[in-house]
Amino acid sequence: MIDEKLWSRRLAAYKSASNGRAILELVVTLVPFIALYAAMWWALSIGYWLTLLLALPGAAMLVRLFAIQHDCGHGAFFTSKQANDWLGRVIGVMTFTPYDDWRREHALHHAGSGNLDRRGFGDIDTLTVAEYNALPRNKQLRYWIYRQPVVLFIIGPAYQFLLRQRWHTGRAKSLMPVLSTQSTNIGIVVFSLLMMWLIGWKAYLMIQLPLTILAATTGVWLFYVQHQFDETHWEYGGDWEREHAALHGSSFYDLPQPLMWLTGNIGIHHVHHISSQIPFHVLPRVVKDYPELKEIGRLTLWESIKCIPLTLWDEERKRLVSFRDNARFFAAGQAKAA
Repeated sequence: MIDEKLWSRRLAAYKSASNGRAILELVVTLVPFIALYAAMWWALSIGYWLTLLLALPGAAMLVRLFAIQHDCGHGAFFTSKQANDWLGRVIGVMTFTPYDDWRREHALHHAGSGNLDRRGFGDIDTLTVAEYNALPRNKQLRYWIYRQPVVLFIIGPAYQFLLRQRWHTGRAKSLMPVLSTQSTNIGIVVFSLLMMWLIGWKAYLMIQLPLTILAATTGVWLFYVQHQFDETHWEYGGDWEREHAALHGSSFYDLPQPLMWLTGNIGIHHVHHISSQIPFHVLPRVVKDYPELKEIGRLTLWESIKCIPLTLWDEERKRLVSFRDNARFFAAGQAKAA
C-alpha cells in the first residue's frame, strides 16, 4: 500500500479535463434525456403507467446531468472555468439546483468531510452516540424521525430539491449564492411556463414531478452511501487529517457497470475526495491503475442496503451504529454502572 500522504501527488496526473470528451459526455447524456422527456409526453396518450415507467431511465439521465454539474463545480469538466460555471448554471435549471450556492456548500463539504467539528455543510446530519443520548426525548424523537428511510430517501429529497433549494443557504458572504438561487428560480419558472404552453400544465406536472423526485431520491441515496457506511471515518478537528478522511471516510460504491455510467462514476468516491478535480470519466482509470484502491471502503449494491439502519457515530468503537445497537449498548452501560 502506498503511503496515504502521497495519494494526492500520485493522482495529480489524472486531473486532466478534456473539452472534446466533455462535449461527448454532455451529448450522450442530454440527447437521451430530451428523448426520454418527449417519450414520457407521448406515453401519456397510452397510459400514465408507461409515463412512470419511462421516468425511471429519464431520472437516471437527470442524475447523470447532475454528475456533470458536479464536475463543473469542481472545475473538472471543461478546461475553462467560465465554460464550467455557465454549463453548471444551465444544468442547475434542469436539476432544480442553484449552481453557485450549491458549489459553495459542496466545497465546504469537501473541506471538512469526516471532521466532527465541521458537520452541517452539504451532508447527512449525523449525531454521535454521546450527543444523541444526552438529548431530551423530544429531540431524540426528532432525530429518529429524520433518520427514518421514508423521510431520508423520499420526503427529504423531494423537499430539498423542490422547495428547500428555492432559497439560498444564508451563510454566504457574497451576493453570488443569492443571485444564483434567484436566477435559477427564474430559469425554472421560464422553463415551466414554456413547457406548460407547449404540452399543457397537467402533462408538464405529470412528467416533471416524478422525474425530479426519482432523481432526487437517487441522488440522496448515492450521497448517503458515499459517507454513511459501517467503517467510515470521523474524527474531531485536532485528530482529523484531510487525506486520511478522504480515503477512509468515503466509500467505493462498486456498482454494476451500467449503473456506474448512469451515476457518473461518483461511486468511486474515495478517489474523488482525494482529488476532486479528476473528471468523472477518468475515475475508473484511477482504480484500474491502482487496484489497491478497490479494497478500501468497498460496498456492493447489496451491502449498501445494510447501511440504512446506521444512524449514530460511536466514538468508542469508531464506527456507525443503529438506534437498536445504541439502545443495547446504553442499557448494558447503565447496568454495569449500577
